[in-house]
Amino acid sequence: MNKPNIKPKNPNFSSGPCSKRPGWDISVLKNSQTGRSHRSKECKKKLKEVIVKSKQVLKLPDSYNLAIMPGSNTGALESAMWSLLGYKDVDVLAWENFGSDWAIDVLEQLKIGNVNSHKADYGKLPDLSKVNFSNDVIFVWNGTTSGVCVPDAKWIPANREGLTICDATSAIFAMDIDFNKLDVITWSWQKVLGGEAAHGMLALSPRAIKRLETYTPRWPIPKLFRISNNKKLIKGIFEGSTINTPSMICVEDVLDSLNWVESIGGTDELKKISNKNLQIVTDWVNNSDWIEFMCSEPKTRSSTSITLQIKDEWFNQFSEDEQKDLIKKIVSQLYEENVVHDINSYPKAPPSLRLWGGPTVNNDDMKMLLPWIDWAYKNVRN
Repeated sequence: MNKPNIKPKNPNFSSGPCSKRPGWDISVLKNSQTGRSHRSKECKKKLKEVIVKSKQVLKLPDSYNLAIMPGSNTGALESAMWSLLGYKDVDVLAWENFGSDWAIDVLEQLKIGNVNSHKADYGKLPDLSKVNFSNDVIFVWNGTTSGVCVPDAKWIPANREGLTICDATSAIFAMDIDFNKLDVITWSWQKVLGGEAAHGMLALSPRAIKRLETYTPRWPIPKLFRISNNKKLIKGIFEGSTINTPSMICVEDVLDSLNWVESIGGTDELKKISNKNLQIVTDWVNNSDWIEFMCSEPKTRSSTSITLQIKDEWFNQFSEDEQKDLIKKIVSQLYEENVVHDINSYPKAPPSLRLWGGPTVNNDDMKMLLPWIDWAYKNVRN
């Protein structure tokens, strides 16, 4: 196969941190409040603007509280678990790496007694009908390491007893989410918005806040996770104060991302771009004799963390370690040609390729990338 002669203009297809928005350059950071205390009036105004604008762009319910958290999505999600769990038994869903991490937190760190673990192999989704909503329920909306997402929120009852705690980091802004079915929603700036790392967001429903104000967990809660004190919500965290020191450069950057979202038509436009990227890859896969989606069910196939596996008999004769080495060779060839960066599989996932299809990735770049992947695979195979 001849080498393609057109490359993507932007080679960044990483699943996190993800590509910056189209047209981004360093000048967007010129008004960042560097060298200033995050407690200053000017900085608190910027921090509150992130909260207010995020709620507006997402159309979060007015009754939900939103905070900027340390430790990216992981910090936000673990803050919720450490602060809210233990009041009820827990159901936790794990069909890829991060869901498995939350299960480990519940079982091995918090040591909650009665836990129902709903597991599935990479590429599959657990049986959602078996989830017990009398319990608190923890799940990821979109599996970043497997390319499998929940199809919708219809499986979650409106009159549930327990809290629904959702890691939405690689879904929010790019997928339809019924927020009223979720009591805790977490995400980070570095995914769909193309922001920078280390900062997370935590949204709490009135039901979650009621739990905070009526229940104290039996375990100590580190300061980095502490969102209530003596059964009272620490309101300042949800109004522009932060638990620890944020980066005002990152704050300026995410404000630029949110302004960009508004300028192109809001989250509806983001979803269109991401869905188009998935369709471009789907058309390519349907005409391929060597590659397929890890997720075989179209209704649960991610439009952001698009995960692909090799179906060619030649490839599948090798051991898993050998397959991972072959994947590395494919990725290395593409990197050396400066075609694409960071599309190797997650380290704990089966041998695969991951293409970020989120809305900061231009549809034309996705089209231009795919023939190069064909070329690299044929080179490795031959």
